[in-house]
Amino acid sequence: MPGELVPTMAASGNGVVKSKAPEHSPDLYLISEEDTIYEQDILRDAASVKPWLAYVEVKMRHGTLLEQAYVLERAVTVLPRSYKLWKMYLDLRVKHLAGMNPAIHFPQFAKVNCLFERSLILLNKMPRIWESYLSFLMLQPLFTQLRLTFDRALRALPITQHDRIWALYRPFAKSASGMTAVKVYRRYMQVHPEEAEDFIELLITTKHYTEAAKQYLRVLNDPRFKSRGGKSQFQLWTDMVEFLVTYAREIDADDGVGLDVEGIVRSGIDRFADQRGKLWTGLANYWITKGDFDRARDVFEEGITTAMTVRDFTLVYESYVEFEESIVGNLMSAATARMDAGAPDEDADEDLDIRMMRFERLMDRRAFLVNNVLLRQNPNNVIEWQKRVALWEESSEEVVKTYTDAIAAIDPKKAVGKFEEIWVNYAKFYEKAGDWRNAELIMSKACKVPFKSVGELAEVYIARAEMHLRRKDMGRALRSMEEAIISPKRSKVDYFDDSLTPQQRLHKSWKVWSFYADLMESGAPLQEVMQVYERIFELRIATPQTVVNYARFLEENEYYEESFKIYERGLDLFSYPVAFEIWNIYLTKAMDRELHMDRLRDLFEQATEGCPPKFAKTLYLMYGDLEEKRGLTRSAMRIYERALFEVAEEDRKYMFEYYINHLVANLGLSACRPVYEMAITTLRDKEATDMCLKFADLETRLGEVDRARNIYGYGSQFCDPRTSQEFWAKWEAFEVRHGNEDTFKEMLRVKRSVRAQYNTDLGLLVSRALGAGDDATKDGQDGGADDGTASPTADAMAALERQARAPVGFVAASTGLEGSKLAVRDKDVTPTQANPDALELDGMDDE
Repeated sequence: MPGELVPTMAASGNGVVKSKAPEHSPDLYLISEEDTIYEQDILRDAASVKPWLAYVEVKMRHGTLLEQAYVLERAVTVLPRSYKLWKMYLDLRVKHLAGMNPAIHFPQFAKVNCLFERSLILLNKMPRIWESYLSFLMLQPLFTQLRLTFDRALRALPITQHDRIWALYRPFAKSASGMTAVKVYRRYMQVHPEEAEDFIELLITTKHYTEAAKQYLRVLNDPRFKSRGGKSQFQLWTDMVEFLVTYAREIDADDGVGLDVEGIVRSGIDRFADQRGKLWTGLANYWITKGDFDRARDVFEEGITTAMTVRDFTLVYESYVEFEESIVGNLMSAATARMDAGAPDEDADEDLDIRMMRFERLMDRRAFLVNNVLLRQNPNNVIEWQKRVALWEESSEEVVKTYTDAIAAIDPKKAVGKFEEIWVNYAKFYEKAGDWRNAELIMSKACKVPFKSVGELAEVYIARAEMHLRRKDMGRALRSMEEAIISPKRSKVDYFDDSLTPQQRLHKSWKVWSFYADLMESGAPLQEVMQVYERIFELRIATPQTVVNYARFLEENEYYEESFKIYERGLDLFSYPVAFEIWNIYLTKAMDRELHMDRLRDLFEQATEGCPPKFAKTLYLMYGDLEEKRGLTRSAMRIYERALFEVAEEDRKYMFEYYINHLVANLGLSACRPVYEMAITTLRDKEATDMCLKFADLETRLGEVDRARNIYGYGSQFCDPRTSQEFWAKWEAFEVRHGNEDTFKEMLRVKRSVRAQYNTDLGLLVSRALGAGDDATKDGQDGGADDGTASPTADAMAALERQARAPVGFVAASTGLEGSKLAVRDKDVTPTQANPDALELDGMDDE
């Protein structure tokens, strides 16, 4: 029968291998008695697939390989359109040949190939059969038949199922390589253009470089193309440029015939403005690979003169330097070889000198080229223009040209930096050369420039006046400033109104008026200077410095009363904190003039009235000092007493101490008691504690021991024994020196009660816990965290919560009896420290 299997052999009893049936026996010997029922079902309905499938299933379980093939051969002969039967039969025959060498067993493989061809006569639209057939053919050395079968499969199947065939065809094409692979992939690209990257790799592998370059262009010109490898458009451009550089000599790029590589790369340069450096370098390297060094140098020059970023410039410049350095190195090696051989060549040596000069000039141009890049980025960058002037310092013509270019290129409204400095420095350049006429001409033009702000225009006028001063021409300096301050009698111009030009607002510039006033003070009559200052006040542009300068000018000219009036006008204009500085100067000047005491008292009263507590301390100290020197001591003491409640809270302790020191010096120690009492009742707790110690020391020196003890008792309420150990140490020393056993016991009792008070005071516990936590965090950040122990803040807060839940007046014990069940279980509670100063006295608690 067609596609006959290798005959199944069976062993006889004597060990001789014989065929199961003789060659002349009919195939009916393959039908056993058990198959009768299935044969009858087939005879009844031979056109139905169901009885054949049942028959095949039985043979698959219990029949030999030959019997299975026999039944399936009969089935596909009767039902040639049954896909299921053909699939089972083909899989059986393919499985039978698995592992065999197709070269050795070629006839058996050929028979299976014939079976596949028979099946495809009617089942040529079944992709699974085509896949099986192609996979089977790929095991055999039938290259042409396999390629033709792939083509037949693509023609027979609809295009929607071509992917299944291409999945086998593409690996076959890659393994075939050569022109076959290229042609196969060309057909594949018509259906799947998104696989262009694989095609390009194949073309490069098969050395079809020109076609690979064309495929790159097709990909880059397709805006819908998306790289399977996730590459961006620029990455694809970079890959193409690297490819062009690597295979520059193999790519057909003849003029008018092949690829226009330079035009292609330049289009990329125009497209990717932020990555021009890589593309310029790539284009230059292309010409270097081609051996056209002059064109490569032209590309490098164009790259460094058109780069828009320092990064691109650096990339192109370094490549350019490396290129020139390699050329010079090769020429020097050749020159050395000629010298060793004794064969000089003047033309070659001259060429080497030219190359060396070109290389040195390239190195010298770097600073200028970088400056060009930055100016191309922003032509309004004043700082870079000034750097460019500094670079051309040795060439006057280039300096003038640079200043001219800067003035023409910079937009005054968009200038970055001080644009007025360009004009001023330009004028100074001619001034240093002694060309005053051109310097004045430049400054006069600068005064008409629409600067971005009034301050810039003011600087120009001031620089113009200073230039005349350096020439010792005071008249022209004053006239230039008078030109700047021209204004109507009553000006309603707003200095900050940007809708007006700087020239229209210049007369409101304090800087211009201040410089003009300084010029007038240096040589103008007194009345004219006063008119200038008065005009400043009229325009409402006076500053505290103006007030001080005007008053100082009048004082220098011995117009003391008028200067005092200026201070008073300044006080009307400005409020605190500026008014404090004016008062400070005014009062100092008034006291130096030794005005009448009533007038000075009136001034100080005005100064202290409404003065913020923050600034009151200085004024009251000046007031009191004045009374002590020129007035009455008692008045001075009253002023200090007033100051106690007028100054800021942080200055109050200082005022109390200052007041007490002056009372002691003027009225004796006993006069200080009311002040101390007032201090310990009004100051903050910490400050009150210090005052209590000083008050107690005072009473002790006066011999009032009981009063001192009472003061210690009063101050104890502010002092936690665990934090204010200094206070308790001083009280203990006081009792040891001046007390007895009863007073000492009373001190200890007060100490215990204060400790208990602080243990139950919620607010104090919170503050102490937070303070302990801060200290622990600062001192041991590395210790507790690394050891895994709980933070001190958490321990203190836990103790605080337990204490808050305790009954009112209850003081928690820190530890229980040693070894008893009543011992505190919470290890987080900080144990109470034992008092090292406690006395072991029997019956002390009963008393």
